[in-house]
Amino acid sequence: MNKTQFDINELVRENVQSLKPYSSARDEYVSDGSEMIFLDANENPYENGVNRYPDPQQRNLKTVLAKQKGVSVENILLGNGSDEVLDLLFRGFCEPKVDNIITLPPTYGMYKVLANINNIENRQVLLTKGFEPNVSGVLEASDENTKIIFLCSPNNPTGNSFSEESVIQFLEGFNGLIVIDEAYIDFSDKESWLKKIAMYPNLIVTQTLSKAYGLAGIRLGICYASEEIINILNKIKPPYNVNELTQKRALDRVQDIDKVDNEVSSILNEREKLIVSLRNIDFVKEIYKTDANFILVKVDDANLRYNQLLKMGIVIRNRSSQPLCENTLRFTVGTAIENKKLIEGLKQL
Repeated sequence: MNKTQFDINELVRENVQSLKPYSSARDEYVSDGSEMIFLDANENPYENGVNRYPDPQQRNLKTVLAKQKGVSVENILLGNGSDEVLDLLFRGFCEPKVDNIITLPPTYGMYKVLANINNIENRQVLLTKGFEPNVSGVLEASDENTKIIFLCSPNNPTGNSFSEESVIQFLEGFNGLIVIDEAYIDFSDKESWLKKIAMYPNLIVTQTLSKAYGLAGIRLGICYASEEIINILNKIKPPYNVNELTQKRALDRVQDIDKVDNEVSSILNEREKLIVSLRNIDFVKEIYKTDANFILVKVDDANLRYNQLLKMGIVIRNRSSQPLCENTLRFTVGTAIENKKLIEGLKQL
């Protein structure tokens, strides 16, 4: 796409365009670390570690992420999990009852839920049998009111990454926003699309600390995009959407990147051993290629096998209700001990 052809102001909702965001006390005065007396935000003055409002722009955490990812702080928005980030995209760019988005099932279910919550039409174009995007089908399904195409890559629940060729066709052939959900990118040997943000003004990349970083419980989602897009999202996000405890725990974890890398390496090693073991299970009919921390497999009877494992105290995910996923089970890669118990359980069936 030619940068001169893309104007983000033509996509943003009219009411958001004219919106004056709420200015909190911590927006008006940003501490430089000096000893100050804070009497501006009606807080309880007795220190306990969380009696003060958190930084509404999460500056310390963004500074570390920006350095690690090779982007500017102005290219980052943090949210209460990726779900809040995705919801902000709907609220910023999709006019209820007018606009539409396109999703590519089987895919992450929250895109559809958020579309329904925001009263936005969700046009679904199935992946091919090889779990790749039907590029021509998606572009044909779009119109002047199509604001966003959601691409989950590596995809959930299939586990595969979409081809670079397909993604580029969307970025260059669609005059709306392309959101690439990279929740599982840390488990893939593919390069993140983050490095292409400066090249494509309509590209938005979302990531999370829930998977590789092991912080699902603190709810921290990340949005990378042009400064213009981030400015729009900052206008409509709640002023203190990422709490102080989350910011501190996230900062500690992202600064201990060696430990994260070691855990990811361990998960990838276990993933390969699990795939080898699954090949020897009689009722496993197909093991799909994965770039994530889970494996999707086709079995003879997914409902039966799911319930059998449940009785053994092993909880997996039955994905048979998803398009193109009949009789499939999704196994998250656990610890060596957990994976061993899973394989022992499967062998008993």
